Amino acid sequence: MNHDFPNSVFRQTAQWKELYFYQKADTLFQMTVVFCERFKPQFGDRTVDQMVQAGRSGKQNIIEGSEDGKTSTEMELKLLNVARASIQELQEDYRDHLNTHGLLLWDNTHPRYNKMLTFCRQHNNYEDYQTMVYRVSEEEFCNISITLCHMIDKMMHSYLNKLEKQFVSEGGIKERMYAARTGYRKAEMERLQFLEKEVVRLQEILKANNIEY
Repeated sequence: MNHDFPNSVFRQTAQWKELYFYQKADTLFQMTVVFCERFKPQFGDRTVDQMVQAGRSGKQNIIEGSEDGKTSTEMELKLLNVARASIQELQEDYRDHLNTHGLLLWDNTHPRYNKMLTFCRQHNNYEDYQTMVYRVSEEEFCNISITLCHMIDKMMHSYLNKLEKQFVSEGGIKERMYAARTGYRKAEMERLQFLEKEVVRLQEILKANNIEY
């Protein structure tokens, strides 16, 4: 008879390092630092701090949300939504940079759009972008970053929908604690019933063999 206790208060959550949208968010943050160094004034421009902080908030809240999600789906949802909002803010900063500097936002009619889109889809880690970010033009840099922002946002939207459905079906930590307690009591009751039956069985064997007990 298996008496293992199957229920746990802690949720099984995805490892944040393995989430593609985290990998892309980390890449985006590091790229944004380089972008500000290359194309923004070193002093007197508040958007530098805003862009870097938005990029950092995006990746850090994914980490914190994933870790807190082990005990609280609600907190995970909250922090991931903060991360998503930060990425959306950063995307708007890159769009603003294009607009205020007379640069072009690429669409699917641009000759380099599809190549850029394919590259961003297939590459998540900063190492794949590291040499490129120091040689691409200001316009290309913005468009790559905007594309990454859009992909991260889309991935996070799907992931959040999945978490919300999971929360509805499984509940939060209070529900899991109740299930854990209920499961423990049920397992203990089954174990006691099993032992009682074993005692009766052994007594019958002893009696059949005329052995006193």
